Amino acid sequence: MPTVADQFIDVLVQAGVQRIYGIVGDSLNPVVDAVRRTEGIEWVHVRHEETAAFAASAEAQLTGRLAVCAGSCGPGNLHLINGLYDAHRSGAPVLALASHIPSEQIGTGFFQETHPEELFNECSHFCELMSQPAQMPRLLRTAMQTAAGRRGVSVLVLPGDVAQQEAVRATGHGVVDCAPPTVVPAPAQVRALADKLNGSERVMLFCGAGTRGAHQQVMELAEVLKAPVGHALRGKEWIQYDNQYDVGMSGLLGYGACYEAMHRADLVVLLGTDFPYDNFLPQANTVQVDIEPAHLGRRTVLDLAVQGDVRETIEALLPLLEPKQDRSFLDRCLREHAETLESVVSAYTRDVESQVPIHPEFVADVLDDVAADDAVFTVDTGMCNVWQARYITPNGRRRMLGSFVHGSMANALPQAIGAQQTDRRRQVISMSGDGGLSMLLGDLLTLRTHDLPVKVVVFNNSSLGMVKLEMLVDGMPDFGTDHDGIDYAAIATAAGLHAVRVRRPSEVREALAEALRRPGPALVDIVTDANALSMPPKITSAQVKGFALAVSRTVLSGGVGKMVQLARSNLRNVPRP
Repeated sequence: MPTVADQFIDVLVQAGVQRIYGIVGDSLNPVVDAVRRTEGIEWVHVRHEETAAFAASAEAQLTGRLAVCAGSCGPGNLHLINGLYDAHRSGAPVLALASHIPSEQIGTGFFQETHPEELFNECSHFCELMSQPAQMPRLLRTAMQTAAGRRGVSVLVLPGDVAQQEAVRATGHGVVDCAPPTVVPAPAQVRALADKLNGSERVMLFCGAGTRGAHQQVMELAEVLKAPVGHALRGKEWIQYDNQYDVGMSGLLGYGACYEAMHRADLVVLLGTDFPYDNFLPQANTVQVDIEPAHLGRRTVLDLAVQGDVRETIEALLPLLEPKQDRSFLDRCLREHAETLESVVSAYTRDVESQVPIHPEFVADVLDDVAADDAVFTVDTGMCNVWQARYITPNGRRRMLGSFVHGSMANALPQAIGAQQTDRRRQVISMSGDGGLSMLLGDLLTLRTHDLPVKVVVFNNSSLGMVKLEMLVDGMPDFGTDHDGIDYAAIATAAGLHAVRVRRPSEVREALAEALRRPGPALVDIVTDANALSMPPKITSAQVKGFALAVSRTVLSGGVGKMVQLARSNLRNVPRP
């Protein structure tokens, strides 16, 4: 007779799950053994359960399908929680198996006892305890469908002794539907939005991750409205490429004329974005389109809220719009955007190939050159986010994953593991800060164990650069942010990876190109300037004072890579004022 663990794995395989990320042990052993005996599913052994959750999240975000991670009782599944928070906030359909102590011991203060159904409640749509075999397979299928349908995390808590018991109900056959719904707004909302747009002279579009699959429609809307188009960080990969209306990005990592365009418009249209920084928004003259009703109006007051997919909303809207003829607002924003980029680009191009320590901007710019057109970039939180936002050029085929909503450190390497598992032929590049890499350093061994051809590029400045910037903004001398320089190439070499340490700018291009050419995992440890920081697009006078008090030689601005070329090309048909 099959056990509950056998049923668990059978149901996963029926749903198309190909792997489980985790660490084996005690209460998980029945499930792991069922994996061993089942064709079509594998156990991906990682070195930390947090890595398992981040890897599952990356797989789910790339494929759109359910991904699975697991942790043993007590400390094992507690380690999942940070990665699950990130997955849940990123809308990644992930099932987490939190195995539990023997069921008869629950509530007695037994060894490693926790209460997972309480602990994981905040970072999941579904979290339930399976206390008896008769609950299988219905409870598992409910958990899976909830994660898939609501685009987030489900946690199933399974005591080890229950997993070993004989199944009492037939497994049967079932499917998990991961296709997100298409939401078309009510006709009255579309009409009201058209009236708003037709009655406004200066319209600006601000785009987030919800514009995925709607690039063409957004461009058509921008042309009809003669509207500049800006984006949030999560909207970059979907909206910036082939965009002749581009005015850059707003937010803490922003650049260009996006902020100014937003505040000069008489109507701002938020498209598929839950942009969290309300102080960057004008807090007036704003309409919002989003598939998630809870997002509408929670960052700014709205003149109009429209619930719907961006693509379907724009397609319903376009026939109702009166094309605008005056493009003076758009042209002015494009000119200011290009001039802004031109004014800072020299910060990383001037004598950069002779400057030591190496400018991280230069490294990111070269990486952008040598990486494949369909590469997946995973990006550590902190200054790596800045270099990715400003120097890695989207093209509609590249993907960019990070902890963009949760803001966790140490996400890039684990996400790269999950991304590479989806397609071993696709180039996956982890843009790792030395601070982030050191937190989950053991999972370099995971690359070796599974021979995953991930390329880890370490921006090694021996500093927590973003924390240093935060201190400087507040007028504090940086303290506790710098640490001893570590040769991560030597560590990676000892772990069996191809690795090289780079100290001179002239060596950067060949080191990166060679690593990307190699068939297996590789690490390039690049010693970069700890004083290369980045200013947000708008700061207060108090923050300026803080910088003046705390810093004298820090680099506070940088270029924006090939985005300046896009800005130049967009000016070709714009008349001089």
